[in-house]
Amino acid sequence: MKKTISLLGLALLLVFISASAALNTQEETPEKKFVSVKEVSPFSYCCIPHKGPFTEIEGIIGQLMHAVQEQKITPAGPMIGIYYNSPAMVKPEELVWEVGFPVSAQVEVQAPLEKKEWKFTLVVFAVHKGPYEESEKTINKMFDWMQANKLMPAGPVLERYLSMPTPDTKPEDLRTEVWVPCQKGKK
Repeated sequence: MKKTISLLGLALLLVFISASAALNTQEETPEKKFVSVKEVSPFSYCCIPHKGPFTEIEGIIGQLMHAVQEQKITPAGPMIGIYYNSPAMVKPEELVWEVGFPVSAQVEVQAPLEKKEWKFTLVVFAVHKGPYEESEKTINKMFDWMQANKLMPAGPVLERYLSMPTPDTKPEDLRTEVWVPCQKGKK
């Protein structure tokens, strides 16, 4: 009898462990693990707006860095990119985006820089790990998560580049914080 109880107990324990593993696997899906909603504060930023393919981003970043240095502007945070549409929506030459830096509200800028305000306070948030050119995968997962949670986009996608590449940086070590402004969807 003791042997039967032990085997039954062992069988129940294995079922419990299997069920727990299945639940933990479900909870650890990328969308549930790294996507969330958070409140952010509005901020000022200076940028270079651009219309054209993302292949031009390196040149625009070069212009940004030169203008910021020439105008003696001190960034108040990491470099950002703001994307108003995507290659899935328009042709590469019709992409509208900008790169820049958060700055204090008192900063004055001259061309080619423009000063703008990020006014969105409720965002869906995730951290993309890996090459910058693969951030679209994270963004797509965020949009899927938003749809599943009855949230709608309310503005452009913002990327905060938390790690800047050096010649020694491995692409998989890059970190990009992604924000998608959101609002409650229709019921």
